[in-house]
Amino acid sequence: MKKPLIIIPAFNEEEHVVSVIAGIRDSFPECEILVLNDGSTDRTAILARGTGCLVMDLPIHFGYGNTLQTGYKYALQNDYEYVIQVDGDGQHDPGSIEVIFKELIKAECDIIIGSRFFNNNYKTPFLRKLGMRLFAKMAGMITNEAFSDPTSGFRGFNKKAIKLYCKDLYPSDFPDVDLIIMSTRCGLKIKEVPVNMRPASGRKSMHSGLRPVYYVFKMFLSIAVNLLRNKDI
Repeated sequence: MKKPLIIIPAFNEEEHVVSVIAGIRDSFPECEILVLNDGSTDRTAILARGTGCLVMDLPIHFGYGNTLQTGYKYALQNDYEYVIQVDGDGQHDPGSIEVIFKELIKAECDIIIGSRFFNNNYKTPFLRKLGMRLFAKMAGMITNEAFSDPTSGFRGFNKKAIKLYCKDLYPSDFPDVDLIIMSTRCGLKIKEVPVNMRPASGRKSMHSGLRPVYYVFKMFLSIAVNLLRNKDI
């Protein structure tokens, strides 16, 4: 069985990147790890290299979606069959990687999404949870499938999905609900599985300040573009 590639998008994650890598190696040693250093201005890259894993430095801060796509392109060029993405802030429990991978190798689905809400053990602010439910409802109406956590970044993909995500149509800002809709319209099969996630740290998230307004606007725009686009891509 081929080893999966674990990609870690990291922007100024010097406080977490070493523990994230260590947790992955302890929980799932049969993987290979690629840290995608998204133009960090702190010691993220230095500390990640100190663990002995592969680090790819992006020349500027490309943002979450573009950074992830860089990882997919690396995986495709190096003939990986599976990719699992784990955020660099420590929220994603490495112990759940095996759950995602086991579902991938069953070859029943192309994309596995780790849901923090299956077990109702994850607490999130009311307004954010309301937004998640709104997008989950929208994704369900468009795809005729039920999703509990469509904004989860804890995901795994097979090569069919990786090839699709290397194309120019990939949403470069926030690949969340719009990516689910794009994937299903392109014939990919998606499944959610329960995973453990930890509460966010005290630092500002990418959904803080006015960013949620931008996020909602871009998500609706991206969804609209997906619905107008020809399914046969």
